[in-house]
Amino acid sequence: MPFLLQDRLTERGGRFVGAPMWAEQVSVDQRLVTGQNPASAAATARAVGKLLE
Repeated sequence: MPFLLQDRLTERGGRFVGAPMWAEQVSVDQRLVTGQNPASAAATARAVGKLLE
């Protein structure tokens, strides 16, 4: 990639919340749920499930 996604997001007013490499990191903003990496898969699924309750 010629650029980092986090750089483009912050340039356009987004908020990037990171964690150390391969650490679990999940962010929830209303109905949007994102996980930083594969280590975040289970926590991301739990967050989605919680929103669907």
